[in-house]
Amino acid sequence: MAIQVNLDVMMVKRKMSLTELSRRIGISMTNLSLLKTGKVKGMRFSTLEAICAELDCQPGDILEYIPDFV
Repeated sequence: MAIQVNLDVMMVKRKMSLTELSRRIGISMTNLSLLKTGKVKGMRFSTLEAICAELDCQPGDILEYIPDFV
């Protein structure tokens, strides 16, 4: 996958648990966990906005483009 999700890194930097972030942004722990592990195909901008607001970060802190080398 060319897009890497660094949500876990930002959560550690902000000392926030998955449970707490889930509660604050109103997303189930299951869906947030799938997002954190990169097992989703997409994300709503409203979800990204809520995560960035709670973690006080930019979208680029959470999502990173890593080119696939063949």
